[in-house]
Amino acid sequence: MDEALRAVTERIRKESGGTAAYEHLAATDEQDVLADVLTAPEQPLWARELAAFRLGVAGDRRAFESLVLLLNHRDQERCASAAHALAVLGDPRTARAAAALATNELRVAYALHPVRLLTRLRAPESAPALITTLRRRLVPHDPYRKVALACVEGLGSLADPRAREVLTEAAAHPRLAMAASAALARLPSKRR
Repeated sequence: MDEALRAVTERIRKESGGTAAYEHLAATDEQDVLADVLTAPEQPLWARELAAFRLGVAGDRRAFESLVLLLNHRDQERCASAAHALAVLGDPRTARAAAALATNELRVAYALHPVRLLTRLRAPESAPALITTLRRRLVPHDPYRKVALACVEGLGSLADPRAREVLTEAAAHPRLAMAASAALARLPSKRR
């Protein structure tokens, strides 16, 4: 069993109380059964998460919408499992959805996993979304330091030269200076 799947199933087993419904969803190999959970009324959140995660890592795109909703959940463990499943799923809509979540200023408190997912995807949307999100975090007393740091690290990983200006600004912030300097060092040299 994949380590991410093991962690998700163990967490959800505890959340569900190890019910027969949980055991059935954890054991079934029938993707239609899992997909039905996503649309059936009155399903508990743990059941929807388990079904979406299992479908996502199996490459079944019926999980996409549910995983995007979970990526923007207030529970960071749910966000992390959704990000993992979305990265494995390979749906072409993923980067656009993650970029929309990462740049939504009303939901910035939940942007950490969308930012990390964008870095992992390395999609055309990744660098512009991280640049936008980081620029907004560089205001005085911004409380979302982890999001800013994830943007800096992501931009360093992407090594996109368009990030030079915002990374230079980030280097002036004491809490981001080391990471921003490291990210700047990874950018290609400026042409003369």
